[in-house]
Amino acid sequence: MDIATLKSKGLLRAVSAPPVAAVGFPFGLGTRGLHEVAEAAYGDRAAMTGFVLTAARPAQAGAWLWITQTKFAGDLGLVPEAALRQVTGGAPPPRLSLTARTLPDALWAVEEAVVSGAVSLVVAEIEAADFTATRRLTLASGRHGVPVVLLMPPTCEGATAAATRWRISPRPSAPNRYDPHAPGHPRWRAVLERCRTAPNAAGTVFDLEWNDETLSLGVVSGLAAGPAAPCPVAREAIARRKAS
Repeated sequence: MDIATLKSKGLLRAVSAPPVAAVGFPFGLGTRGLHEVAEAAYGDRAAMTGFVLTAARPAQAGAWLWITQTKFAGDLGLVPEAALRQVTGGAPPPRLSLTARTLPDALWAVEEAVVSGAVSLVVAEIEAADFTATRRLTLASGRHGVPVVLLMPPTCEGATAAATRWRISPRPSAPNRYDPHAPGHPRWRAVLERCRTAPNAAGTVFDLEWNDETLSLGVVSGLAAGPAAPCPVAREAIARRKAS
């Protein structure tokens, strides 16, 4: 039986593949799947947290669950509510905080939160996660549509099932428009170490700046070349100070 006959009998139909979603920064972080965000060095936890708070914007409204291992809560503390207000313009999403004593407890809490469907995003500060654990979380996230972000120490290495792995470090802040001696908008360097949806993007370096006035995260061009020159307002302030 030829193809024309099969089509006439309704036994052969053309099937069109669904359109492929555009892949770009931040490569699904906070909107779908499991992602790892690690410090570049010990002490970069603030930069890593700032990156996650500004780059991970869940597609669905709802509460966030923030899980922290006891060892990190005692050493680094918890994310203050003021930080959430700063990156959301004063209207942070409801946040549920949970401290887990051990790594297995933290991973269990992450999976249970995803399966429950009661939250729109799960963020977990943990010490490690192997391939088996990340595979379970990836499957759970895919089934229930709840994204997961794992905040990891600088020792994070090895193969996992995470969709991406980011490595975050702080950069000199932008010049302050009103006071040359005060810090300006925060800046971070985000290295995309691994990316399953866009393998060719692995190794890309993003120098980012968070603008708390427009609540936007942008790429800073030429940041790696050196510190930015003082803006005109800053130069005028310096001149007035010397004149007085």
